[in-house]
Amino acid sequence: MLTLHIANKNYSSWSLRPWVLLHELGIAFEERMHVFTPGSNWEAFRAFSPNGRVPCLHDGGTVVWDSLAIAEYLAERHPAWPQDAAARTWGRCAAAEMHSGFGALRQQCSMSCGLRIRLHEIGPALAADVARIDELWSEGLRRFGGPFLAGARFTAVDAFYAPVAFRVQTYGLALDPAASAYVQRLLALPSMRRWYAEALVEPWRDTPHDVESAAVGTITADLRSG
Repeated sequence: MLTLHIANKNYSSWSLRPWVLLHELGIAFEERMHVFTPGSNWEAFRAFSPNGRVPCLHDGGTVVWDSLAIAEYLAERHPAWPQDAAARTWGRCAAAEMHSGFGALRQQCSMSCGLRIRLHEIGPALAADVARIDELWSEGLRRFGGPFLAGARFTAVDAFYAPVAFRVQTYGLALDPAASAYVQRLLALPSMRRWYAEALVEPWRDTPHDVESAAVGTITADLRSG
């Protein structure tokens, strides 16, 4: 049995990536929750993760850290990437771009599933990130026929953009119709609905994270009930 170590579902976008991929591929796994605490979590998380971060996958004696490495590890045994070579190459490039890029989106629109926030402003850097995501999603849907980014089924590239769907919902980010429809398809997946429902009832709050969210905009709704 695989074991996936994650953190708070309300906040941990990196944890969501392998979690939703495992669910969508139908791979059985055990989930281990590690709650963010004030200050550094590095020392506590080092107990299960070499880099002191989540997510981290344990497969018997094999430890796989970092969401991109986990996706590739799963792909050695399961159809995590598209079968078509062109779609697979594009999907890997798009996932890597999400993994290493979009700094303004990460900084100004951190994932907070249960909040609704009206941004004070959308500066040039954030606008460029949103435009690039719109362009990228529209390209994938057009080239490979949808309804997912690299074709007819959910693959790792969709998992890497799943946290962005929650960000679009939280911050009301404007996208073209094709990209907006894709967001709704992601949010409607049973796995995404489960993550969202469980995020809303979590009893834990990460105060620094909430302070950051309040600093970038006006919180118009807090749907968390935990």
